[in-house]
Amino acid sequence: MKNAQKRALAGVLSAALLCGCGMQGENIPLQNSFGEENPGAVGSETQEQAAKDVPGGTDAADSGEGSSDAGEQAAETSAAELWENNPLQIIDDNYRTYYEVFVYSFCDSDGDGVGDLQGLISRLDYINDGDDETDTDLGCNGIWLMPVNPSPTYHKYDVADYYAIDEEYGTLEDFKELIAACDERGIKVIMDLVLNHSSSRNPWFQEACAYLKGLDGAEPDAEDCPYFDYYHFSREQGGGYYPVEGTDWYYEAQFWSEMPDLNLDCELLREEIAKITQYWLDMGVGGFRLDAVKEFYSGAPQSNIAFLAWLTETVKEQKPDAYLVGEAWLDLADYAQYYESGIDSVFNFAFADKDGVISKVLNGSPATKYGAAVVSLEETFGAYNPDYIDAPFYTNHDMGRSAGYYAGDNSAAQTKMAGALNLFMSGSAFLYYGEELGMKGSGKDENKRAPMYWSMNPDAQGMCDGPADMEDVKMKFESLEEQEKDELSVYQYYKKVLKIRNQNPEIARGKAEYVLVGDFLAEDTKETVCAIKKTYGDSELLLVFVTGPETEELDLTSITLNGKKIGTETEIRGALVTGEEKIRFENGKAVMPGFSALVLK
Repeated sequence: MKNAQKRALAGVLSAALLCGCGMQGENIPLQNSFGEENPGAVGSETQEQAAKDVPGGTDAADSGEGSSDAGEQAAETSAAELWENNPLQIIDDNYRTYYEVFVYSFCDSDGDGVGDLQGLISRLDYINDGDDETDTDLGCNGIWLMPVNPSPTYHKYDVADYYAIDEEYGTLEDFKELIAACDERGIKVIMDLVLNHSSSRNPWFQEACAYLKGLDGAEPDAEDCPYFDYYHFSREQGGGYYPVEGTDWYYEAQFWSEMPDLNLDCELLREEIAKITQYWLDMGVGGFRLDAVKEFYSGAPQSNIAFLAWLTETVKEQKPDAYLVGEAWLDLADYAQYYESGIDSVFNFAFADKDGVISKVLNGSPATKYGAAVVSLEETFGAYNPDYIDAPFYTNHDMGRSAGYYAGDNSAAQTKMAGALNLFMSGSAFLYYGEELGMKGSGKDENKRAPMYWSMNPDAQGMCDGPADMEDVKMKFESLEEQEKDELSVYQYYKKVLKIRNQNPEIARGKAEYVLVGDFLAEDTKETVCAIKKTYGDSELLLVFVTGPETEELDLTSITLNGKKIGTETEIRGALVTGEEKIRFENGKAVMPGFSALVLK
């Protein structure tokens, strides 16, 4: 049945739309939870027609046997297909869904235990196969590559050569092949660009130190050695300064002695940085994730912002549609100021980690906390840059993985629901590899960067060993191999969240408005309900969340959507549940099980 025909059935099936992410083919009787007469009566013409418009429907209607069950089953199946079969509406702009990849732990192609670029290429179809007609990929249309430049460390945040690929990961030819394969799939690749510091093994630093050793008491001159000016050298040992061996000089390295800080005021270094960005943009990279932007000039936010303004202008001149996102691990009011630089995005830390808005709401804080925080972003960020693109994320490589945030009977439901609360935010959303499987990992950084859980067999093809100092990480949920077969798995849930995001451009691009659902809710349960309207162009979409374990009965008829009160003509654009109980929606009223989400248009 064509998509248009299925959407037309929405009005016909308004008597009883049962939707969700539960097990397919389950026969749950239609019920009117509001005590009203059920217009979708057994044997009605509506249900008979619906039975003829779904797979197997004609046989069920013509047989004359079990007409009640057949009609109810047909209505349920049709309603689910209405949103699941809606076409994707992918817009080629900078509002994307990025998948953060730590190449080292993602997929190993050559059996040495270390992930590599060829391994990533082999798994691109998992991230996005480029075919909108298939339903086997995640649906991310962006990849954030953690550092891939040569580096002496496993994490590679200390760059030894800004113009090359680490040999553990492959070659420049492998990188070019990756970019080409991503382009074919509509995936935009952004690289981690580490500018706060380099590796102590970077030739720039090595030459500068060698120059200082050869001075024999004379004063240094940057004209003799330009690299001397690339770093902060001093004859006084301030805080975070380390000695240059064999001299009376010291160098600044605030993060670690082997990560000397770069002097971003140096004009020659800025010219070098411009060459670096041009080099990778020419190779097909779509932009950069900027590491540690608040430490460019530690303790001097306005200097950080000024440098970001220069860098943004430089990159945009090189590639106008390049995407830049900065990491400033600060309070929201502080990192909001970084939008003054004109940068596209700044990571939205307020919603992330175990103490962020999403986790707090799912652990019992009122759902209004999430709604109010989402709606406030436009005013907060827009005050500095009206063209900002939010960068919501839930976890990253510096945080404990989210499956460890929840305990008890509802922990699996909370783990799933968090994905919807993150990925249904406006902007370019970010998903850390393995979060869609509910991977675990906490404590030291190595544990947070454990091998992608392709298989429960550590010797299976593509499995990585993980960082050498990683402790044993016992996973809470099964591997991809098992979750692919389980319709109720964390993985299947994330796929449906991403599908809804890709079907509805309003979710990523819409202006958010908090909506009061009404006064009919009992005082002891209403704190778990949150409704947000998204407006994009002339289209409005409503997101309704239940963030607690109890079923909620919601009357949405007082809400106006696209010029009409929510009712029989309202189309379901998505329905997400974390268990087997489905969402029921009838004449503008919904019965939503705990930890569920409903998308209406």
